[in-house]
Amino acid sequence: MKKILTGIFTVLMLTGLGVYASDLVIESKTQTFNESDNKIKFNGNVKVSIDDLKVVGDSADVNVTNDQKLDTATFYDKPYAFEIKKNKKREVKANILKVSLLSKVIRAEGDTQSIVFEGKTPVVVINADVQEYDTKTGIMLAEGTVTMRYKDIETFSNNAEITTEKNGDLKKLVLIGNARVKQDKNESLADKFVYEAQTGKLTAYGNTTSKSAMEDGSVLTLKSAYQEYSQKSSVFNASGNVRIWYQDYYAAGPKVTLYPTKGSTKPNEAYFTGRSSITQGVRTIYADRIKMTMDPKSFDAQGNTRTVIKNVGSGSDENMTLGL
Repeated sequence: MKKILTGIFTVLMLTGLGVYASDLVIESKTQTFNESDNKIKFNGNVKVSIDDLKVVGDSADVNVTNDQKLDTATFYDKPYAFEIKKNKKREVKANILKVSLLSKVIRAEGDTQSIVFEGKTPVVVINADVQEYDTKTGIMLAEGTVTMRYKDIETFSNNAEITTEKNGDLKKLVLIGNARVKQDKNESLADKFVYEAQTGKLTAYGNTTSKSAMEDGSVLTLKSAYQEYSQKSSVFNASGNVRIWYQDYYAAGPKVTLYPTKGSTKPNEAYFTGRSSITQGVRTIYADRIKMTMDPKSFDAQGNTRTVIKNVGSGSDENMTLGL
């Protein structure tokens, strides 16, 4: 999980395409203006420059306000927008691209794709039905089958909201609706994820499931209503109908905290608090507190412990008696 966060959530800056006050330059084969609809239309090899932002397409039009100010530039037929700063390049592709010259909002519609390059290497790829970036607030909204990829890390969600600092660094990331973060055999699912870059905290809400591949190849599965992961300490906190599956162990309780071993990011010790249980085979132990260890595999139950062994004597027609 720590690799997932360190990878995508600290690199993800998206398309910080700036549209601040400066000259707008538009080149094309033809330009026409119709006062009835207040639009300037451009056709044929359209090229637009605004500061470091470049847009290339086959056709475009620009709305003109009553006081002759340019409002929104709309590019059709799969335009391409890009920005290059130092060794970084950010580009956006879509069926339609709208650039608001007044509100400083860039909106890409239809099969949208944003890519961030370092040199010639793509480091982040984002696909969605719609992507909208507000250059004034630093907030990008993505809607409709949102996927993000960083190397071998992938995220999926119905919607996403990314907030960046003025320098383009990530401030906050929110994944909403059928959200999933995946890397190799490690995977987390939830109704909603919220990541705060400053604190390095990832919080998952609603129907949360995390699967972590262990060193021996087995998988630890954690399900609960709420999960919180600290990137700095590699500690998990979960609450609300908590359940853990690990090899032949099944543990359940209201709250759990998972700690890694020193020098590792993988969960190794799970501390259940509140009335909890752990099951192995036909035996279930109930206690107020349970410590479950993955390596070496063991558990310790304390506080009003009770053991239930199912189907004792099954396979025999005789009941257990004292011989009376």
